[in-house]
Amino acid sequence: MDQISLDTPLVKFYRFLPGARAPERADRSAAGSMPTRAFRYCEAMRTASALGWYVFPPMSFKLMWDGANDVVWNYENNDNWYSLNAAQFPNFAQHFDTVAPPQVQGYSPPFLGSFKDPAGLMLWSGFVARTAPGWSLLIRPPANLTRSLSYESYEGIIETDRWFGPLFVNLRLTRPNVPIEFDANYPFLQVQPVHRSVYGDALDDFGLVERIEDLTPSDWEDFHKTVSKPMADPHRPRGEYAVNTRKRRQNEEGNS
Repeated sequence: MDQISLDTPLVKFYRFLPGARAPERADRSAAGSMPTRAFRYCEAMRTASALGWYVFPPMSFKLMWDGANDVVWNYENNDNWYSLNAAQFPNFAQHFDTVAPPQVQGYSPPFLGSFKDPAGLMLWSGFVARTAPGWSLLIRPPANLTRSLSYESYEGIIETDRWFGPLFVNLRLTRPNVPIEFDANYPFLQVQPVHRSVYGDALDDFGLVERIEDLTPSDWEDFHKTVSKPMADPHRPRGEYAVNTRKRRQNEEGNS
């Protein structure tokens, strides 16, 4: 696995759209929405929630789909609705051309773009990302965070160490004839680092124990330590897995 230089962050985000809220490290409490019991005792949920960075919409806006062919959109401090084909972020195209070198002028990325599938569209975060060599970004909905039921986000992996372009997501609208709101202060994406060594052909290498009768004595001993021994102890501490995992993580971080 590629070594990361101390001078090279795992990921660097580049803000293109002025005013877009910067990405933030994802939170173990799922931005405070995780039930207290889960936050205290379910280390698996806590760890998954914190893997990666939250990405926010670059502004608050609304979409509305008629259930057939047309999508319209409306943005903050604006009462008008606009038919959506490909939409630039307000006032950005001109700003882009004043900053960009001549060979890329006129190519400002669209903020929103519709697909041939009438319910599908692309949404740009306003950022470009670059990862350390060998690392990609998995783009997905925020883990364990309450999300809108009015749209679905497609997940994708971008090799951002090689591809320096807009950090965007593809959506599919699912609820017609109602405004679908995007809040600039509520994350709509979570991007997670993935090393190329753990996807692709590497995933073809897996094993299978066909029957429970084929478990080894070592397998049964591990199962006993994990399941039956703690359950048989009436005085076992609650959240033992969480406590042990947090201690191990602290020790590993202290020795790194």
